[in-house]
Amino acid sequence: MAHPFLVKDIAFQAGLSTATVDRVLNGRPGVRRQTEMRVRAAIAELEKQQAGAMGSGRTLAIDIVMETPQRFSDTVRAAFEAEMAAFLPGVFRCRFHFAEVMRPAELVQLLDRIRLRGTHGIVLKAPDVAEVVAAVARADSAGIPVVTLVTDLPNSARIAYAGADNRTAGETAAYLIGEFFGSGGGQVLVTLSSGRFRGEEEREIGFRRVIRAYYPGIGITELSEGHGTDAATGTLAAAALAADPAINAVYSIGGGNRAVLAAFDAADRSIRVFVAHDLDADNRALLAAGRIGFVLHHDLRTDARSAFRAIMSRATAPRRAVPASLSSVEIVTPYNMPAGG
Repeated sequence: MAHPFLVKDIAFQAGLSTATVDRVLNGRPGVRRQTEMRVRAAIAELEKQQAGAMGSGRTLAIDIVMETPQRFSDTVRAAFEAEMAAFLPGVFRCRFHFAEVMRPAELVQLLDRIRLRGTHGIVLKAPDVAEVVAAVARADSAGIPVVTLVTDLPNSARIAYAGADNRTAGETAAYLIGEFFGSGGGQVLVTLSSGRFRGEEEREIGFRRVIRAYYPGIGITELSEGHGTDAATGTLAAAALAADPAINAVYSIGGGNRAVLAAFDAADRSIRVFVAHDLDADNRALLAAGRIGFVLHHDLRTDARSAFRAIMSRATAPRRAVPASLSSVEIVTPYNMPAGG
C-alpha cells in the first residue's frame, strides 16, 4: 500500500492506533477487512487534502496563544516551526503570542482581538477558567477552530486537544518515585505553576491517586502559583523546605527546576529523586548533569502535527468530527535522551 505519509498521520486520520495501521500497511495477518478499508480511506483523504492544499496554493494562517514560561514557549516554537517545514510545506503559517503570566482578562482580550482580526485557527494553552471558555465559544461561533495544547479545556467548544494524557503522566511519576523509595517512605515536594491549568491538575490527581493506593508511606507537600518562573518558584520552594524538614524528593509539574534545586542547595538539603516534565533546554542540561533523575517527555512535534491535522480537517470538512490523538509519554534518563535542541 504505497503512500507518502507518516504512520502517525494515517492513524490520526483513520482514528486508529499506529500499531494497527502498521499491521495493515505491512500486510500482517489478524487485520479485519473493515480496518483495512479505514486505512485506505484515510490515505485517500490525506492525498485529497494534500492535492487540494498544494494545488490551490492556499496558506492557512493560525495563531498559537500560550501562557507559559519562556523556556517552554521556545521549545514549542521550535516544534511548530519544524513541523511547518515538514507538513505540506507552505500550507501553514504560524503567528506566536506568548507571555509568561497573563491575567484571564488579558488572555480573553487577546483571543477576541484575534477573532475580530481573522484567523484560520487558534492553538491555545490557557487556564481552564470561565472567561477563557467563553472566549473559545465566541471563536467557534465565528467559524474559527480552537485546538488546546498540552492542557485541555474539556468543557469548551474546542475541536480537539493535542498533547499527552496528563493523568497517566502523573501516575507514571508516582510509580517512579514510589518504586525508588520502596517501603522506606519519603516526602515529595509537588510543584505546580498554577492550579488554574487543567493539565497540571490532571497530573497531580494521577500522582496522588497512585501514591495513596500503592505507596501510603510517602507524603506530599504541594506548592503552586509560581507560574513556572524561577524567581517566584524559588521563593515558594525555599519556604516549603523551611517549613518541612522531611522533604527529600521532587515531582515538578510546573517547571522552575533550577530555582527548586537552588533552594535545596541553599538549605543544604539533598534530593533522593527528582522527576520533571518536558525536554526544554533547562531540563536537558539538568538531566545531563545528573541534577534531575527522570524527565517525562512527549513529542511536541507530534502535538503540532495533531493540531495542524485538526485545523485542516475542519477547514476541508466543517461538520466532520475530529478524531482524538494523544502523544505518548516517554521516560527519559541521562542515558536515553533524544537528540534535539
